[in-house]
Amino acid sequence: MQGTVDGFSYGLLTPVVAFLMACLGAALGLRCTARSLRTERSFKAGWLALGATSIGSGIWTMHFVAMLGFSVEEAPVSYDRPLTFASLAVAIVMVGIGIFIVGYRGATRMALVTGGTITGLGVASMHYLGMAGMRFEGQFAYDTVTVSLSVVIAVVAATASLWAAVSIHGFLPSLGASLVMGVAVSGMHYTGMAALSVHLHPAVAQGTQAGDTPASLLLPMLIGPGCFLLLAGVVVLFDPLVVMGAPDGPDRRPGDRPRSAGQVPGIPVQRRHTPYGTEVRREYRQPRNR
Repeated sequence: MQGTVDGFSYGLLTPVVAFLMACLGAALGLRCTARSLRTERSFKAGWLALGATSIGSGIWTMHFVAMLGFSVEEAPVSYDRPLTFASLAVAIVMVGIGIFIVGYRGATRMALVTGGTITGLGVASMHYLGMAGMRFEGQFAYDTVTVSLSVVIAVVAATASLWAAVSIHGFLPSLGASLVMGVAVSGMHYTGMAALSVHLHPAVAQGTQAGDTPASLLLPMLIGPGCFLLLAGVVVLFDPLVVMGAPDGPDRRPGDRPRSAGQVPGIPVQRRHTPYGTEVRREYRQPRNR
């Protein structure tokens, strides 16, 4: 029996909020990735990890905020918690692999293609693994062509976002790149949902099912990733270099030499002096060599 799917139970509220969450995660992740390129090597991994977790959490939160509006009219829907949180781990790990490749290899063509492909596959895997965690009296079926299109959208969007993270500097350009990524991630989600059809078990009687609402099931699981995004936002706001894309340090200008390790800001490097008597010995020996 074919089920009736409603993906917009709350109208435009869930798509708009989901889009904003995707933009928030993308903005934090891209700015942290850009920050890692201007910091010392010992801190690079930390910034990249924060960026990967921000993007993965933003994508995951976007997906399940959108799923707040999803329902099957003939059957109640529940969620398998271990599989649902496994989709979050997959998103963070695969996005992290892509970001670390670009963060350490730079904006080379091979690094962008490899990192973007892995990141895009991570976004798609998160989506379909999260869908596999749904439980109801029936099963999902997908249109292969539409699913393939959603994966292509994810890979292209991820590659473009990684390029923007390492190539575009400044707050407003990065904000524009985050909006583009938010549109792409939301487009990937709803393209994947368009490929979905629901087949109910014959024993399911129409109109007799009752259960928890999607909001009561999903909202408690969204608290943790949502709080993490807020904390990541605080970290970004308290680091001017992340927001403005300025050079590292208050007294640095374009073209300045980087400071050597251990140098205190504002104190020039001491000039190296030649040991006393060296030049005298050279001048004394030169006439003999002639």
